[in-house]
Amino acid sequence: MIKVGLMGYGKAGQAVAEVLRNDPRYELCWVARRTKHSDTETVPETSIPIIGLDSVVLPEWLDAHPVDALVDFSSPDAVFLYGEEVRKRKLMLVSAISAYNAEELDYVRSLGEDTRVLCSPNITLGINFLIMASKLLRSIAPFADVEILEQHFREKPEISGTARKIAESLDVDDERITSLRLGGIVGHHEVIFGFPFQTVRLIHNTIKREAFGTGAAFALGELATAPNGFYTFDDLLMKKLRSQINEA
Repeated sequence: MIKVGLMGYGKAGQAVAEVLRNDPRYELCWVARRTKHSDTETVPETSIPIIGLDSVVLPEWLDAHPVDALVDFSSPDAVFLYGEEVRKRKLMLVSAISAYNAEELDYVRSLGEDTRVLCSPNITLGINFLIMASKLLRSIAPFADVEILEQHFREKPEISGTARKIAESLDVDDERITSLRLGGIVGHHEVIFGFPFQTVRLIHNTIKREAFGTGAAFALGELATAPNGFYTFDDLLMKKLRSQINEA
């Protein structure tokens, strides 16, 4: 069983915690957020502690509560709080942060020199399969027009990191991204290919945030059998695809 510490306990972090604590492959040992709410706070209906990074000395906490992996659903700069512990202890890291700047991303990549790191701005299985399929179609028909539509909950201010990743993977400008903000939508991404006489739409909807948890669980399982390195979700899916082809 892989022991896991979770960074971040917002809406996504809460859903991920629920998935991980119910997955028999993993033991969710603790959850960390930036500020402690109380000395006795736990994940609901469990004894799993929720700590504040402002109130613990992280190396001492990890000595007393060791884990094999960290899953990060917090904020981009949090990696500087725990990164050297990940490197020193050779912890697996699954990061679902969608808005790393260049300095932060370079630092996350550097951790892959000493341990196993997965970084993906959207960690759902479905969206990453959509990206893989979109890249294949783009390679087959580079002449097609491409538009990207993303829809999220009203409070999300920026263009989604996932939409930007889709645009980058397809070599199209961010101007081809249309964003809508509507109440009640968790996440919707659509890639539209315009051909002469036909249109292809590839669509992914995140119905519940627990989808992030199943993606993180998949990533942890794949990293557990991988050598040290920095991986994208594409890398893990291609590894799985090659394995299936070889078995066939």
